[in-house]
Amino acid sequence: MANPYVIESHDSWILTEKPAGLLSVPGKGPEKADCLYSRLQRDFPDILVVHRLDQPTSGLMIWARNKEAQKKLGHQFEQRLIHKEYQALLSSGLPREEGGLELRQRLDVDNRPLQIIDEEKGKLSLTRWRLLGEESGGHWRVQLYPETGRTHQLRLHMAAMKAPILGDSLYGGPPFYRMALHACVLEFLDPVSGCLRHFESVVPF
Repeated sequence: MANPYVIESHDSWILTEKPAGLLSVPGKGPEKADCLYSRLQRDFPDILVVHRLDQPTSGLMIWARNKEAQKKLGHQFEQRLIHKEYQALLSSGLPREEGGLELRQRLDVDNRPLQIIDEEKGKLSLTRWRLLGEESGGHWRVQLYPETGRTHQLRLHMAAMKAPILGDSLYGGPPFYRMALHACVLEFLDPVSGCLRHFESVVPF
C-alpha cells in the first residue's frame, strides 16, 4: 500500500503533503514521537530532513534520501533559491493589495515557542503578500511568499500587521477549526538532474 503522504518519490528525494496537526519531526518526549518523519521512515528508512513546517500548518514538504541530496537541497533553502507560496485566511485585510514586510525576529526565551520582534537582536525575516479577496464572515484570503524561513515567520508577520491568521491562537488569531495556513506551492532544482521541479497543492480551506 502506498504511503498516503507521498506525492512523488525518487532515488534522491521525496515530496510529501503534511496534514495540519501533525509534527514534521519528533519533538521532546515520547508523546511527541509521532510525526511525519516517523511515518515516512517506515517505508523510506533512508529519509533525511531538509526543512520543516509548523505542526498546525499543512502542505508541501521536500525530503532527501541521501546526504548529497540533503546538502544540495539545504543549500537551495539557505540561498533562497527555493520558491515557496502559502495561502492563509486572515482575520482582516492588509494595508494594500500587495506588498512586503521586513522585520527582525527572535525567540521569546521566557515564553517558548513564541517569536517576537526585536530590531536589535532579531534575525532578518522577509515576506511578500498578495490579497486574493474577501471571504464570507469578513475573512480575507492572502497568498504569502516568504523570502526567508524563520520560525513562525508568516504567523508573526500577519499578526504584526493586525491581521492574525484564523485559528492561530499563539499570535492572536480568532477561533477556527484549524490554523488556516497551507504550503501550496514548492519549486526547487532537482538535486541530481538540476531540472526545475514545480509542485502545487490544493488549499483545504
